[in-house]
Amino acid sequence: MPITIDDLRRFTIARNFPKPATLNHTLQRLGFVQADPIRAPARAQDLILRHRVNNYHAGDLERRYTSLDVEEDFFINYGYVTRSLQSLMHPRPALRQRKAKLLLDFVRERGVVHPREVDEHFAHGTVTNYWGGSSNATTHLLDAMHYAGMLRIVRREKGIRVYAEHKHEPVPRNAAERRARVDALVDVVVGIYAPLPGPSLSYYVRRLRYAAPQWQKESPGALQRAKERVSHARVGNVDWYWPADENIKAQSIDEAVRFLAPFDPAVHDRDRFELFWNWTYRFEAYTPVPKRKLGYYAMPLLWRDRVIGWANLSVKNGELDYQLGYVEAAPMDRIFKRELEAEIQRMRVFLGLNL
Repeated sequence: MPITIDDLRRFTIARNFPKPATLNHTLQRLGFVQADPIRAPARAQDLILRHRVNNYHAGDLERRYTSLDVEEDFFINYGYVTRSLQSLMHPRPALRQRKAKLLLDFVRERGVVHPREVDEHFAHGTVTNYWGGSSNATTHLLDAMHYAGMLRIVRREKGIRVYAEHKHEPVPRNAAERRARVDALVDVVVGIYAPLPGPSLSYYVRRLRYAAPQWQKESPGALQRAKERVSHARVGNVDWYWPADENIKAQSIDEAVRFLAPFDPAVHDRDRFELFWNWTYRFEAYTPVPKRKLGYYAMPLLWRDRVIGWANLSVKNGELDYQLGYVEAAPMDRIFKRELEAEIQRMRVFLGLNL
């Protein structure tokens, strides 16, 4: 039987929301979880994991970070990566500035450092950040050294990164080894975000320039090799791609309502979102208030395999406040109402509001 857009949509939801597992197992399966500092009502990484991890509560990833096989790093966006994935991206080009060398020597001497210690020792002052404001120069340099792979984040203290030296395996010795690493990075992307329409696959492969800037020239060849390696079907006028070992047919969808993070893999690709659900979703946290249509942190509202609206959630006086919007009208059947209340209750538990 030919593959349809309905098959692709059900496949997307089924593969994104399997039976919940342990936190470490889920992280290893995903490879990467995007992070975001906005808390509305929780950070993106927690909102992503709560659907996939048994008994997950807001902040569990940060609380358990030191016991998990993950690191903070930049993949296609900033987030949490498994160490096996991180090893594919490094070593990135090291910083050569004298200040970076002095700071690295200081970190080596201390073992683990808080930015405050570094600032007190070097008194770096301020620099202009990407948003036009002023940032502490210590933070800026530590961030740059972390991205380069010279430092790792060992933990956070009240949200502030605490650093130690980070060492990596040597640079790949030949072109074949570099290609193998880039191909493995592409496979991770496909594994997280599939099924992907052709233009979206190209977009995600280009984003790997942030994961491995030293191998940018490999991207065009990596995209072509990926298209030959993964499964493919043309549906309508669009070419779609997904992992070769996954069966797109016969996917069962549970009766569930889910509030999704704006960066959840199920809705991350906005072009695919429109192909599946025939409406435009936009992340509006940085949109001026008068121009917002959905809300500051509108979360897609998934019902079965359909995103039928959005939810704006916040905590006020210790209670969950929620405002729902719908593309059309809210479903009237009793199952939807029951499942909506169940999701609201799960959110309360996740946020620790009824303990």
